[in-house]
Amino acid sequence: MNPQALMDGLVTGSMIGLGAIGVTLTYSILRFANFAHGEFLAWGAYIALAASGALGWLAPSLLAPIGPFSFGWSLPIAAIAAIALTGGLALLVDAMLFGRLRAQRSTVIILVMASFGAALTLRSLLEFIFTAKPAYYTKALQIALPLGGGLRATPDQLLSLGLAAILVVAIHLLLTRTAIGRSMRAVSENRQLAGVVGVDVRKVIRTVWLLGAGLAAVAGIMAGLLVQVRPYMGLDLLLPLFAAAILGGIGSVPGAMLAGLIVGLAEAFAVQFVGAEWRAAIAFVILVAVLLFRPQGIFGRPE
Repeated sequence: MNPQALMDGLVTGSMIGLGAIGVTLTYSILRFANFAHGEFLAWGAYIALAASGALGWLAPSLLAPIGPFSFGWSLPIAAIAAIALTGGLALLVDAMLFGRLRAQRSTVIILVMASFGAALTLRSLLEFIFTAKPAYYTKALQIALPLGGGLRATPDQLLSLGLAAILVVAIHLLLTRTAIGRSMRAVSENRQLAGVVGVDVRKVIRTVWLLGAGLAAVAGIMAGLLVQVRPYMGLDLLLPLFAAAILGGIGSVPGAMLAGLIVGLAEAFAVQFVGAEWRAAIAFVILVAVLLFRPQGIFGRPE
């Protein structure tokens, strides 16, 4: 067994986990599976790419690598803008589409089908604006550092793992230690009752869209930094995101991240043992197994 598959799986799993948090929050609050969520990853990655390029053009010194990393200050600054703009995009989609459907008391299947349409629209817009040609934040080569036990990782990979861990802890504290977090949990349990006792349901919904899209943007930037930026990157990650969200338990932030790591590790070891052509099927197998044997997920409660 190649121990490097462990590191590859952790890095991939951290990206899947961050994206799955948005999926699980959206489902627990709005009660529908948003298949457009993967496109927020791609939009966040492309917005950061465009903003980083613009900053580099205005101030070339911002492109100089930061310490051992492959990128300069232009990317972290662009990432902040990408998180904010991707959150704004999610709010716009909700205002133009999902909010109107909720106001009409549309059924879940209509919301799901609408999310398919939103996904196709967002992906087509990306491809129209940026073309289908892959892009990169940087073409600098990095040397993987030995970590012991046969494991090696680049500084960018280690940064991605550390950032994912910090964000998961921050979101968990937000949900458990703040007023808006308690409101989100109340709406998740019973939206009508939460509204009756004074919870601002609209504010909670806006917060969920901002959080989910912001985390998706971070995951997309991580994927673009470690692999490449493509219009279909969100579609490629969509099934692993849903597998992780369901495996972790709907509404559980730590569960989504843990399940994301499990899915990432499963994919990495599948490449080693059964071949890369089966990698895409692993998330589907995990999803079916969870639905059959433990539909509530790792941290979820049976209904």
